[in-house]
Amino acid sequence: MTDLVHNIRALRQEAGLSQAELADRVGVSQTWISRLELGQGNPTLNTLTRLPEAFDVRITDLLGEQAA
Repeated sequence: MTDLVHNIRALRQEAGLSQAELADRVGVSQTWISRLELGQGNPTLNTLTRLPEAFDVRITDLLGEQAA
């Protein structure tokens, strides 16, 4: 599992968000968040900028080694 995949799931769970709630914050579908967490999708640059905003973290926290 990549750091990005792990960090998205860990940050989402730490924030107490469901996949649907995170999807709403980011502006994508819940299915897309699920695929991303399973390592089956690649985020667009636009989504990569929205994900850290949804968690109120820096993008380096999202992309770096295990955020949580």
